[in-house]
Amino acid sequence: MEHYIILARSVTYAQRMQKALTRAGIRCQIYRAPRDLTDLGCAYAVRLAVTDLPAALTALHQESLDPVQIFLYQRGLYQEVSP
Repeated sequence: MEHYIILARSVTYAQRMQKALTRAGIRCQIYRAPRDLTDLGCAYAVRLAVTDLPAALTALHQESLDPVQIFLYQRGLYQEVSP
């Protein structure tokens, strides 16, 4: 199943992102970021549907919450995308 993950600096930052996205009506889930994607020891990720990325980026921008990186998960692989 395809989805996007937005990397956050910490669990607290990921929680702030989740709250902003929930207020915008976007369903998402927080989990530990895959080790292959980050060199940050305690990075967390917010997972969301492919169709929700444009609205999610708008909602995060309005709350001044900038993602560290964004990845598309597709066919078992992660591919970095630009915001």
